Amino acid sequence: MRDTASSVAFFDPDSRTHRFAAELLAKADIEIGGSRPWDIRFNDYGVPEAALAHGNLGFGEAYMDGAWDADELDQFFYKLISAKIPQHIKPLRILPYIIKARYLNRQTKKRAWDVGEAHYDLGNDFYGAMLDSRMTYTCGYWKDANDLEEAQVAKLDLICRKLGLQPGMRLLDIGCGWGSLMAHAAEHYGVEAVGVTISKEQADWATAYYPHLSLDFRLMDYREIDEKFDRIASVGMFEHVGPKNYRTFMEVAHRCLNPGGLFLLHTIGRNLRKSFPDPWIDKYIFPNGEVPSIGMIGDSVDKLFVVEDVHNFGADYDKTLMAWHENFEKAWPRFRDELGQRFYRMWRYYLLSCAGAFRARDIQLWQWVLSKDGVPGVYPRIT
Repeated sequence: MRDTASSVAFFDPDSRTHRFAAELLAKADIEIGGSRPWDIRFNDYGVPEAALAHGNLGFGEAYMDGAWDADELDQFFYKLISAKIPQHIKPLRILPYIIKARYLNRQTKKRAWDVGEAHYDLGNDFYGAMLDSRMTYTCGYWKDANDLEEAQVAKLDLICRKLGLQPGMRLLDIGCGWGSLMAHAAEHYGVEAVGVTISKEQADWATAYYPHLSLDFRLMDYREIDEKFDRIASVGMFEHVGPKNYRTFMEVAHRCLNPGGLFLLHTIGRNLRKSFPDPWIDKYIFPNGEVPSIGMIGDSVDKLFVVEDVHNFGADYDKTLMAWHENFEKAWPRFRDELGQRFYRMWRYYLLSCAGAFRARDIQLWQWVLSKDGVPGVYPRIT
């Protein structure tokens, strides 16, 4: 049962900050100390102050510390973002971070390895408990799927069909993760595949898991690739490239793609070109990450590729994240002693706040199909 009396005790109606917070939340149909599952309750002092001073960084850290709760965190964020409440909060204390994100290259060759160590190397047992059986850590395709396993297989096959894979082709997977796309392509389409990743845990797991397939997993930065391939895919990696490197990334793909080849880019996208990375996500989940706008991707492929197709199924990421969260909750007792309560709240905040953002259509999931010189005739619409 919700302790609404306790929540109200940490709310000061005489404080201008608290009144302002209550008025903003009311615009999203969220009540402080309310009884609905998306209503917020305060468990400690200082939550509105943290949110208004530091934006999502302060708000997320307050949640990690147990200072506030909402029974349905995903729905709380869906309502908050749908009502565009974050746009009303402009914390000056994160201005240095905004300047740094906008003007510095935070994804240099040296810094590119940070996200592998901080996020992807958390442990294969942990990700194995949260993901599908092939460890696919990107958005599933739920068009005809009934569960996470089916959605991920459907996504892998969708990519293979869009690329027109044929036996004997050579496929490059930039940011291959645990190798699920490469394995599916080799098993069902008869290709050979090379995958690059900046996660040692991923490379070691995939190499041991697929010894029977013609797959080559390499621990290396994408900028070091200089070989020829018939097809290229990059699934859920472009979010780690950074705006100052988008053109370099596309030039690498262009030089590695054989004439007549296709390149499929699968990436999260943002609606606004002039925005900055979320500081909480940057600090706790994906160091140095940044989500591109559709215009930024368009600029990066200029004079390099023909855009054959763009497919948005961002709403499917909501379902994927909720499925991951369900698996995470079921598996948590195995990891509680090792990772601790603060990690548990951090991971819930990550999965459920992102689910709410995709549900509100604040962020998207795009698949781009690119060719060097244009596909003869009309590229088929594949869904």
